[in-house]
Amino acid sequence: MELVGHASPISKQRLWTGRILSILVVLFLLFDSGIKFTHSPQMLQICAQMGLPVHLLPVIGVILLICTVLYAIPQTASLGALFLTAYLGGAVAIQMRADKPVFDTVFPVIFAAVLWAALFLRNDGLRVLLPSRK
Repeated sequence: MELVGHASPISKQRLWTGRILSILVVLFLLFDSGIKFTHSPQMLQICAQMGLPVHLLPVIGVILLICTVLYAIPQTASLGALFLTAYLGGAVAIQMRADKPVFDTVFPVIFAAVLWAALFLRNDGLRVLLPSRK
C-alpha cells in the first residue's frame, strides 16, 4: 500500500454529498443555537436536568452560533469544525455528568464525525492532510 501524497480531484457526487451533509449540519446547529435564546419550558427543564444555570443559555447559544458560522464559511470551515468538535466534547462531558442515557452521551460524538466527514468530502485541502491509502 502506498500513501497518496496529493488528493485526486473531487468528483461532483462527492462534493455535493459533502455540501448537503454540511448544510444539514449547519441547519441543525443553527436551530440548536436559536433555541438556547427561547427560555422555553423545555429548555428550562433541560437546564435543570443537566445542572446548568439558565443565565448561561444565551452564552452557550452565542458560542455555538459563532462556531457554526465559522464552519459554514468555506475559508474558515476547518477552524469551525475544530471549535465545534470542542463544543461537542463539552456536550459529552455535560451528558456524562448528568448521567444521561448512552445515546444522549454518544450523539455529540456521532454528530462530530458527520460534520468532519462532510468537510472531508468537500474540502480538497483536508484530504491532502489526511491521505488515503491505495
